[in-house]
Amino acid sequence: MQKALFLDRDGVINIDKAYVCKIEDFEFCEGVFEVLRHFQSLGYLLIIVTNQSGIGRGYYSEEDFQKLTQWMCEALLHVKIKIDAVYHCPHAPEEHCACRKPKSGMFEEAIRAFDIDVKASWMIGDKRSDMEAAQGAGIDNTILLGSACEGGAKYCVNLILDTINLIQN
Repeated sequence: MQKALFLDRDGVINIDKAYVCKIEDFEFCEGVFEVLRHFQSLGYLLIIVTNQSGIGRGYYSEEDFQKLTQWMCEALLHVKIKIDAVYHCPHAPEEHCACRKPKSGMFEEAIRAFDIDVKASWMIGDKRSDMEAAQGAGIDNTILLGSACEGGAKYCVNLILDTINLIQN
């Protein structure tokens, strides 16, 4: 079994500017390269799990999302970071699908596909729904980013760089 670091995209990997779907609007968060490189060096799979309701709402297309995702993964490869998988929910909230966080569908799919050890894995997100989705899939090691720690997470940090001190192996 493998250990994984699950990450939300908007607000964790990139600055959340509401419905980021164009390369020119995508801006990596400060410290994210160092964090991803650190966990990759510890043997964690890097898996992004992201709600993308902008697709379901018609703000952008699946093709737009895939183009941006490919660009993001290539940009990360240029700094020696390999994203192992990106799971996304394209549905609007009112569709009540099984994949949209706070439901655990994306996590469960990744756990099966990669034979992930949930007890050795972590989730880093910036919303309570990220924490709930991870915990629903059996991932209890959760980190909520942001100054307003609203609970629901095992740990809360202000900066993504602070996660390096929490996860040592």
